[in-house]
Amino acid sequence: MRVIITKDYDQMSLWAANYVAQRIVEKNPTQENPFVLGCPTGSSPLGLYRNLIKLYESGRISFQNVVTFNMDEYVNLPVDHPQSYHSFMWNNFFSHIDIKKENVHILNGNATDLMKECEDYEKAIEAVGGIDLFMGGVGPDGHLAFNEPGSSLGSRTRVKSLTTNTIQANSRFFDNDVNKVPRQSLTVGVGTVMAAKEVLIVCNGPQKSNALHHIIEEGVNHMWTASALQMHQHGIIVCDEDATVDLRTSTYQYFKDIQQAELDKYINLY
Repeated sequence: MRVIITKDYDQMSLWAANYVAQRIVEKNPTQENPFVLGCPTGSSPLGLYRNLIKLYESGRISFQNVVTFNMDEYVNLPVDHPQSYHSFMWNNFFSHIDIKKENVHILNGNATDLMKECEDYEKAIEAVGGIDLFMGGVGPDGHLAFNEPGSSLGSRTRVKSLTTNTIQANSRFFDNDVNKVPRQSLTVGVGTVMAAKEVLIVCNGPQKSNALHHIIEEGVNHMWTASALQMHQHGIIVCDEDATVDLRTSTYQYFKDIQQAELDKYINLY
């Protein structure tokens, strides 16, 4: 697992966007052999998406032959609801790039048969040859997508009940009213994410520092589901200085020393 420590949120977002863009460029995707990108929602990846949009607008990257699979979606929330993840992705990313609508895959939380929807999602990922790079964020409790503490590290796309803590945390997007927050979601599993060829997780802010400590310095643990990244052959965490305050000094210095060249490379790439 690689850990890239950047000075702040803006630099973290720029590094991550340049890295993702370079991976797409290197594959030189075609319609027959697309680049398959896993996409998260939430506040952490917003800067990443803004930088990818800038790279598209400057002509450095195209998404014409990129196929996307989103991590999750609420159950029984209308697709056009401002807090649905469909709305989030189109408002903050897809509407600003040249991606083809038929190449966008987001779980349907209003499907008649939710279990079949999840099974079909896994089959769709398999049909395109798997995910080349899965981007992600991490919660303060170390959760990945809606795989909250206690989730199986081998889990696949499924229906998931949300914890009280998650409902309370997400209420800020629903007029601070917990009664408006959906109680269930559809989410890719930890196993789904870990099956990707590469995984890149962004982690920012002091509120994520305890999670980063557990993900990096403690063992793999289903109570901190993002810690599964330790087992991935090509896993990367990109964080800002604020997120490192709970790391041991020796851990912090180790990653600062060995990743300096990588930090410089992708900050200055475009």
